[in-house]
Amino acid sequence: MFKVKDLKFRYPKSDVCAVNGVDFEITDGEIFGFLGPSGAGKTTTQRLLIKLLKGYEGEVLYQGKPLTEYGDDFYQDIGVSFEMPISFSKLTALENLEFFKRLYKNTVDVEPLLKRVGLWEDRHKKAGEYSKGMKIRLNFVRALINKPKILFLDEPTNGIDPVNAQIMKDMIREFRDEGGTVFLTSHIMSDVDELCDRVAFIVNGKLQEEDTPRNLKLKYGKRIVKVEYRENGDLVTKEFSMEAIKEPEFHELLRTKDIETIHSGETTLQDIFIKVTGVALHG
Repeated sequence: MFKVKDLKFRYPKSDVCAVNGVDFEITDGEIFGFLGPSGAGKTTTQRLLIKLLKGYEGEVLYQGKPLTEYGDDFYQDIGVSFEMPISFSKLTALENLEFFKRLYKNTVDVEPLLKRVGLWEDRHKKAGEYSKGMKIRLNFVRALINKPKILFLDEPTNGIDPVNAQIMKDMIREFRDEGGTVFLTSHIMSDVDELCDRVAFIVNGKLQEEDTPRNLKLKYGKRIVKVEYRENGDLVTKEFSMEAIKEPEFHELLRTKDIETIHSGETTLQDIFIKVTGVALHG
């Protein structure tokens, strides 16, 4: 879908490149996670890919054709959900969606989408009266109304309760499974781990890592198994290498001790985020 080569962008009056020589590809039918700390260049990259920012250096190809050669028809292909919800506060949710539907050639019936995200009962309520979580869900529905080929999602579940967040994640996966492509930015690493086929980490405008979540966990994790068991009333922890779990000692421990937990040394994406970017996640 997208091929980005040596992408550079500097905001006017800035001496530093917000994006500084970035290379990556987004393949058709995948969820691609673009991760990094605040100010790393995530949002700038997203704005370049959706043609909100121009004047970049390098090459951006969309479906094999330079992005600069596309006109307004490009927006028929994409759906965008910004981190800060955008809606007309004096219009109802339904009026908002009907307004945006007029901008596109192909649209969907919004009733099933609103029902899915729990907004159908409040469809006649003004968007300005919506809570933040409701506005985010409305924003998400708006991103889907034009049957996009690719979704750009910026912190899609931030501020959403767990039940509705799971519904939205299911919808994102279904969009991918039906042939859609997703460019996702988020600080919620559990969501990224759950959704993304591949992830890339950007720090100070440069890509530091790019791979599948599984491969990154193998690279940064420890090849160990940790066993916790009770002995004389005390909790004892013992670690075994992956090679050692084939040995009699490990099997004897499992057979004879009161085992409470067994964990692999697999790391989390949150740990990897901190190692790669040097920045701790908050919240």
